[in-house]
Amino acid sequence: MDSEDVPAVVPAIVPEQADAVSGRAGGEGTPPTAVLKQWALDQIPLPMALLDHGARAIAVNAAMERAMGRPERDLLGLRLGESGPDLLVQGLKGIDKVLERVLREGASAPYEAYLRVPGESREHAWLLNLYPVKDADGRVRALSVAGVDTTEQYRARRRLGVLNEVGLRIGTTLDLARTADELAQVSTEHFADFAVVDLLDAVVRGEEADPVTPGDEAVFRRSAQRSVIEGCPESVIPLGGLHSYTVHSPPGLALSTGRAARYTVDHAHVRWWAADAPERAHSMTRHGMHSKLLVPLTARGVTLGLLILARHRTPEPFGEDDQFLAEELASRAALCVDNARRYTRERANALALQHSLLPHRAPRQAAVEVASRYLPAHSRAGIGGDWFDVIPLSGARVALVVGDVVGHGLQASATMGRLRTAVRTLADVDLAPDELLTQLDDLVLRLDREEAAADAGRSGQGESAGEFGATCLYAVYDPVSRRCGMARAGHPPPALATPDGRVEFLDVPAGPPLGLGGLPFEATEFDVPEGSVIALYTDGLVEAPDRDPDAGYALMRAALADPGGALEDTCDRVLRAVLPGRRADDMALLLARTQVLDAEHVATWELPSDPAIVSRARELAGAQLASWGLEEAAFVTELVVSELVTNALRYGSPPVRLRLIRDETLICEVSDTGSAAPHLRRARVYDEGGRGLLIVAQLTERWGSRHTGAGKTIWAEQELPSA
Repeated sequence: MDSEDVPAVVPAIVPEQADAVSGRAGGEGTPPTAVLKQWALDQIPLPMALLDHGARAIAVNAAMERAMGRPERDLLGLRLGESGPDLLVQGLKGIDKVLERVLREGASAPYEAYLRVPGESREHAWLLNLYPVKDADGRVRALSVAGVDTTEQYRARRRLGVLNEVGLRIGTTLDLARTADELAQVSTEHFADFAVVDLLDAVVRGEEADPVTPGDEAVFRRSAQRSVIEGCPESVIPLGGLHSYTVHSPPGLALSTGRAARYTVDHAHVRWWAADAPERAHSMTRHGMHSKLLVPLTARGVTLGLLILARHRTPEPFGEDDQFLAEELASRAALCVDNARRYTRERANALALQHSLLPHRAPRQAAVEVASRYLPAHSRAGIGGDWFDVIPLSGARVALVVGDVVGHGLQASATMGRLRTAVRTLADVDLAPDELLTQLDDLVLRLDREEAAADAGRSGQGESAGEFGATCLYAVYDPVSRRCGMARAGHPPPALATPDGRVEFLDVPAGPPLGLGGLPFEATEFDVPEGSVIALYTDGLVEAPDRDPDAGYALMRAALADPGGALEDTCDRVLRAVLPGRRADDMALLLARTQVLDAEHVATWELPSDPAIVSRARELAGAQLASWGLEEAAFVTELVVSELVTNALRYGSPPVRLRLIRDETLICEVSDTGSAAPHLRRARVYDEGGRGLLIVAQLTERWGSRHTGAGKTIWAEQELPSA
């Protein structure tokens, strides 16, 4: 190395030499400027070093000696990366390239290092400023290094970065388990070796969490656990397991106080945990845990659970900065957990509502075999406004209903429930399909006005139009006549698949959607071969934003072309073939395979308009019951026949027809051409009549009347003796 490239090391200047060096004396005890400069260099609190062109130390100040833990004489001639213990050397790995660039280019450069210098208990962040020392001609003669401890700034940036990451990574879904796992994962990635998230069991179930008070022994569910060791061997509670903490244990104290707590895991602390659960204390000892941090998860004033952090691979214990970071992290995560809990509760309530509104299973009846599917537009919400129903009617008939309320979510589901209840009520009156839709249309108009008035009251403005709207298809199938009557209100047409493989969309007049008012509905009837499949559905099945509606109907026609298999399989086949990949609407599908009540199950007699025929009607009914093996029902049935035939002869118009149907129940029907509706009345003591229908009502399970195109029918049902 040339001597001109390396300046001579200037020895320390003592006060006696000050005048000679400076050329001028200081005033009244003030040392010369050169002496002050030397003292300033030696006493500056920042570690500083002067390096030659080989990046070797040629001078250091006292702060650098303290930082390196070695005197100047031991540091001279060494590179920065060679001047300390291994941990320090690792922290300065890569600094040589920066030093060479500064010497070569003559421009200052910063270098950030995160290391632990001798005498420090934990690592610090350092910003090393590397700048060239130049002569009067601008040539680089040496290199100087000054270090600044930026630990506080580094930790502040680190906390900010972690919290920013928390906002992006925690609470990505409204799933409690996922949110808890995200919290545990972020914790182990940044400042913990082992993390556990225990949530109150009530929170996991979506219920309201009561405040944890001293003396309570709350039940927790292990919701998440993460470790720097694969397999998380530190945990003694399985994921999803239930457990509790005693009120005097560290977790119990943290929960009751609502404040985070740090613990050094010494013998006393291990015994403390052992009193709560010996296996936990054993795990702490086996894995060498030396520091613990417990942080309650609290949101909106309610404690939801506990975050437990431990260190066994990181040598430093948790400090105040770690506790502050964990508290911030837990605070943000707790809000996400509470949001997920509230969502879980609301979704459970909505699903319970939806479950209560849709039929759980088809009622017992012989008219049709049914299968159904329901899918909401948004699978996470799980609710929507589409519905279907199967309603048993008198005379072994059955009503098939499918409807679609505008909109999605809880409001649409609630409206659907009101309409479904109304349809069931109107069906019980046995209205014809077109008349039923007319009544339902009036109901939707009333709901629309009520909602508009309520909105106007809330907003303080005048009444405006509501937003209710729905479509519906109502069908009634008679297994005796094999006829099916239908009417629809703006709903897609039904499909009929016959046993020979033909599929057609029935020509049922469309009618206006419900809620328009003032427009008529038209019913039509079809002959339905035995074993045919009637398909009722909502538009969410066949229509999609990116598909021609005709294509959806064509796919459905092809999927229904083989109606002979199991209906459940047919439902699945229709969904696979027809359901669009991107659904924007709810979907309901109801398949009904028709069955027939033949002469083995039905007996019909035309009766003349003669009072003497009543006894003959009783005989006919008794003989028919005997042929069916139902002699036990003969007494009640003959009495019912007698009363109903007498009532028809007295108040109705001929001709009179008697019909017995053996279905799930024994049905007795008497029809006439009169229009007067029967009703119960209270007969006085001396009245000769007025008790017939009262007797029928007392002897049978249920009774009623329905109007037909030719008059009316009075019917009564009773349980079969075998039942």
